Amino acid sequence: MVDNSKIDVLGVDFDKEKISSVELATYGSGLLSMLDVYPNCGGGDITTDFCDNFSSWYRCDRVDLHERIGVILGKDYGKKVFAQKLHFNCGKWTCPACYLRVALREAGKMTARLEAMSKILKEAGESYEIEHIVVSLSPDDYGISDEKVLRAKKIKALADLGIVDGGLLFHGSRHRRYERIKGVIFRQIATDWSPHGHFMGFVPKGYKCRDCDHKNRCVAGCGGFDDRRWQYYKDTGIYVKVLYEKRKSVFWTCAYQLNHISIKKDAKRVHTVTWLGKCSTRKLHIAVEKKKLKCPICGYELKKSIYIGKKYHATDRGSPDYVSCSLEDLEEEINGVKTVVWLDAPRRSFVRSSEGDEPLYGSMEWLKIHGHGYSESGSQNRSGFYGESSL
Repeated sequence: MVDNSKIDVLGVDFDKEKISSVELATYGSGLLSMLDVYPNCGGGDITTDFCDNFSSWYRCDRVDLHERIGVILGKDYGKKVFAQKLHFNCGKWTCPACYLRVALREAGKMTARLEAMSKILKEAGESYEIEHIVVSLSPDDYGISDEKVLRAKKIKALADLGIVDGGLLFHGSRHRRYERIKGVIFRQIATDWSPHGHFMGFVPKGYKCRDCDHKNRCVAGCGGFDDRRWQYYKDTGIYVKVLYEKRKSVFWTCAYQLNHISIKKDAKRVHTVTWLGKCSTRKLHIAVEKKKLKCPICGYELKKSIYIGKKYHATDRGSPDYVSCSLEDLEEEINGVKTVVWLDAPRRSFVRSSEGDEPLYGSMEWLKIHGHGYSESGSQNRSGFYGESSL
């Protein structure tokens, strides 16, 4: 039996004889089983009951600064607090309730690396436009069950066309449907096995075919990228295409491609982006700062908070009254007294001890007794308090 691990899938002699030594799935019904091996992200079960539930408030209470900015903008921000809701997220790609926010987080990291590389190439006088490229494998390769081999074929196709710098994402299917789990949570299901890749990176010397006068009537043999990739398709059956329109937003392009990537079922670590060339993690070292929640009015960082007022706030994303962020009054009238209703959340530090029958300081029982914005019900009530699920 041939040892597949020793096959040089990136070599110039990579051909169908090498492919034949790799375990192949049978055609027909066998290809449908490939969707079970490489399902779309968000196609699993909800990890915990906490996923997507309301977690906590964050707010900016610099009301004096907000009021001054409001005067300049012609808006009434007097005594207004900017408040934002946060929800629990398990951080798993398989969870239908959480995978979209995981994709946004990964898109931020991906964008930071691409923009850092773009800046380096611009300073070096090279092409620095970030392009979106699709690599579609030949139907003859659809039966390959090893994603590493599929990836290697896509990398080789890009390299043959001179594209070596960027990040490659794996998509195993081309069509999707959604199955409702609960509320606004949908499970993502793939329906058509068609392995291909999406590449975010750089075309050497730029993609000049975009502005060519013969764009819709390309002349064979002109040597442009579209001519070369068409000849490559006729020779190999692998179709490579640079999307015609320039990227309006690199971040949202990355986010869209990440929100339906294919992942290996039951994998301990999900492989999302394969970085190539100068963008590889060994060659390009960048520090991606953790995104902080900031006030859109004044730009200051938000603080974790609790709300002790009487106003009702919908915390279920499926509610028609739900809003993720809003401007709220800093003070409300409670028992005839103007009271500040937005307070700093208690620290999660349980270092102090308690005496006698007093519950441990900072424990849930202690918070219930001392009324620090928590109730017995475990959910937010009309008085604006939160229960155990908010911790």
